[in-house]
Amino acid sequence: MDNIDIQAIRAAFPILKREVNGKPLVYLDNGATTQKPQAVIDAIIHYYSDMNSNVHRGVHYLSQISTDAFEVTRRKVQEFIHAQHDHEVIITKGTTESINIVAQCYGKAFIHAGDEIIISAMEHHSNIVPWQMLCEDKGAFLKVIPMNEAGELDMEVYRTLLNDKTKLVAVNYVSNALGTINPIKEIIDLAHASHAVVLIDAAQAIQHIPMDVQALDVDFLVFSGHKMYGPTGVGVLYGKEALLNQMPPYQGGGDMIKEVTFEKTTYNELPFKFEAGTPNIEAGITLDAAIDFIQGIGLEHIKKYEDELLAYATEQLLTIDGLRIIGTAKEKSSVVSFVIDGTHPYDVGVILDKLGIAVRTGHHCAQPVMDQFGIPGTIRASFALYNTKEEIDALVAGVKRAVNMLI
Repeated sequence: MDNIDIQAIRAAFPILKREVNGKPLVYLDNGATTQKPQAVIDAIIHYYSDMNSNVHRGVHYLSQISTDAFEVTRRKVQEFIHAQHDHEVIITKGTTESINIVAQCYGKAFIHAGDEIIISAMEHHSNIVPWQMLCEDKGAFLKVIPMNEAGELDMEVYRTLLNDKTKLVAVNYVSNALGTINPIKEIIDLAHASHAVVLIDAAQAIQHIPMDVQALDVDFLVFSGHKMYGPTGVGVLYGKEALLNQMPPYQGGGDMIKEVTFEKTTYNELPFKFEAGTPNIEAGITLDAAIDFIQGIGLEHIKKYEDELLAYATEQLLTIDGLRIIGTAKEKSSVVSFVIDGTHPYDVGVILDKLGIAVRTGHHCAQPVMDQFGIPGTIRASFALYNTKEEIDALVAGVKRAVNMLI
């Protein structure tokens, strides 16, 4: 398509050249993790070969250049999500830790007995369990925005759930199990009208959709590096400065302190107050290369291309008798989840793997979603900018072969 040289992009990912079970790899499990371009791999090698040192601690040369590189990533994230300040960007282990920081630290300061927290029916377990734990600890109540059979949130019910007891709303931008793109701006505005703060889980959106936290006016935004062509073990918690300053630290240890005595400890300023201990320095530094890779192509171009892949995959998969797509929202992003009458998702996934095709099977850490549809799980194909229509053709042919073998 215009503006995307798909072969040049594919050439940047070494793993796409390999075979699996004697077949060319068709990697369609990008919702779980994306593959890494050579630029990110080279950045990892460069760090350990030429820079390896601890950050924010040493006056020697290697520590200084590692610290500078780590802070370059922080500023790059700030620009990428259009945060007002770089100290509003907290480097974490990933989306799960970022959510837990808010649950523990905001929750400790602001959630009390009788308060209410709202999540949605399509959340990943990492955006359910921390809030359940907080509610149990504080005597608060967890409310759930229902969804319809298309996998779209019932916004009218959401409006009725909001009241003066609502203190926090936590929802995903894009459903990992269904691909639904939620009306995030409306969700945020309605919550703010009820004086509630909002956390958005952008783990499945950050690599597909341009993000502007100031335009959204979101209070907290979280995502992981490994889902955006970066390394594992690194993620981001964005929070508005005023809120972060009012929250207690998540962990005690090195670098999150200003002064320590046996009588009292005073805490460091943002962002370091929430970054106790030695971080995953390599991942923090090389996330910069992943952002550069995305920006070099442009999220607008990426989204347009991936939307074409999704439309093509949906059309082709629906030619298979007995196949039913789970999640048919009008607004979707890069995920098609489906079941096939008379088969189990796991069995189909195993056969596809023998053909070199990597998909996800199961409940996708979203068991309440599966419960609503009355199924044990789905087969999920999730797309990235390096996938092609030819790979979708291979998926469709593989599914047809699996059906013939299993039924």
